[in-house]
Amino acid sequence: MFRANNCFFVFLFSSFIISAAAADERPNILLVMADDLGWSDVGSYGGEIDTPHLDELAAQGTLFTDFHASVSCSPTRAMLMSGNDNHIAGLGTMSEMLVDNQRGQPGYEGYLNDRVAALPEILQAAGYNTYMAGKWHLGHSKERLPFNRGFDTTLTMLVGGTSHWADRLGILPEDDPAKYASNGEYLDVLPADFYSSRSYADFLIDAIRANRGDGKPFFGYLAFTAPHDPVHVPEPWMSKYAGQYDEGYDVLKQERWKAAKSLGLIAEDAQLPGSQPLVTPWEELQLYERRTEARGMEVYAGMVEAMDYHYGRVVDFLQDIGELDNTIVVFLSDNGSNPFYSVDYPGADDPGFVAQFDHSFENLGHPGSNYAYGPGFAAGSSGPLGLYKQTVGEGGIRVPLIVSGPGISKGQTTRAFAYVWDILPTLLDAAGVEYPETFNGHQVEPPRGRSMMALLNGGDDTLYDPEEVVSGEMAGGKWVRKGDFKAIQVPAPYGGGEWHLINLSVDPGEARDLSEEMPGLLSELIAAWEAYAEEVGVVPAEL
Repeated sequence: MFRANNCFFVFLFSSFIISAAAADERPNILLVMADDLGWSDVGSYGGEIDTPHLDELAAQGTLFTDFHASVSCSPTRAMLMSGNDNHIAGLGTMSEMLVDNQRGQPGYEGYLNDRVAALPEILQAAGYNTYMAGKWHLGHSKERLPFNRGFDTTLTMLVGGTSHWADRLGILPEDDPAKYASNGEYLDVLPADFYSSRSYADFLIDAIRANRGDGKPFFGYLAFTAPHDPVHVPEPWMSKYAGQYDEGYDVLKQERWKAAKSLGLIAEDAQLPGSQPLVTPWEELQLYERRTEARGMEVYAGMVEAMDYHYGRVVDFLQDIGELDNTIVVFLSDNGSNPFYSVDYPGADDPGFVAQFDHSFENLGHPGSNYAYGPGFAAGSSGPLGLYKQTVGEGGIRVPLIVSGPGISKGQTTRAFAYVWDILPTLLDAAGVEYPETFNGHQVEPPRGRSMMALLNGGDDTLYDPEEVVSGEMAGGKWVRKGDFKAIQVPAPYGGGEWHLINLSVDPGEARDLSEEMPGLLSELIAAWEAYAEEVGVVPAEL
């Protein structure tokens, strides 16, 4: 009897060793998200901002030219964490934008709901160490904190946007002071030397270091709040871009359009997008307005480079500890560039709220300033694409994606269409983990996304068949893709609310409407969008 039991324990111990060895071989995952980064802000996408570490990531991996997200922060993050549509995962619209007829409706909970299992929950259950540093924006009540959705160790900013310094000054009166949490507990103060990009990178490095040698792979989510406004950055980046944008945003957009062509990222005959909604031509601005606009873009560029630098510190750390070669690195943005000025946010013109800030030109970019760079330079950040954040134009929903790591082709550029809900299935595939049918005792919705691994390793050149249809909706904007064709409806103030038909293979700036030339295809795509809206439960806002 004793010998039988002894054999049984030997068997269990041997099984444990085999499992641990298998875990050791599974890749680490570093998921890096920028906030409000324009499609052409990274050097490898045609931008003039110095981003050497992200450019090296592209050289070592695969760069996507036709990857898409939602129009704004939390819907994209819900899809990223769930592999599902935002209307399924709880962010049919941003919690800040919910109206009465949407409240209480399925998919409009305003937080990452329990109809889905979150990526960190799944990886945690599969034996991964899970860490998060940065922006959550998927619910900030106690039970909805990221620490309670699968992350072992967290330092998180919970709302849409805030100061990048320690003062926690919010961009919305309702989020002022901004909410932060660490390991399931709210934070009332931040370290005096806090700066978002540096502090998040520091935290993630320390979290990974703390568990070195425990035999488990890690999932690290580095969710930068840069370059979301307010535009803030320390030296040496504060001064680096002085004078670089004095010719204005119209020139910047044209230069990036040319650069994207020279890099082969868009068609050689793609048109430069025309005048963008809400943008005053540069030559019509007063001199003091040009000076302020250019200064805002200088600080923004510095923020992007600082983010690249601190991302690079994390990569260097992984190299130093011998983990980089076994780490899948994913970099993306949550949406396109932000067209708002700081006063455009709800309630931001309240005198009591405004009185907290120093809005002087000399203080722009420093603690106490509250400046967002507006629609002109947002259009410049979109480069060859039309429109920007909060719209379903390509400048709002086409974002950078670069993926590198074991089994992923180096120096590859893919023009395949892919969507943010494809990230979760891809990472689970790489980790050898199945998405569960049930989680925490209840059924969860299966992902709508699909693994991109065959695309990333060069085995396939497409992810979606040319006859397949993919649709999305946010803030009243509607889009639907079939192959290279996109039907789009952009409501006011960014559009007229009519449906348009675009061939994105030759017109990423969405300058030419094909509706009259191809009415049958437009009707087909509109019908497909309506079927999608019924399937996922879109609830139009009744204002």
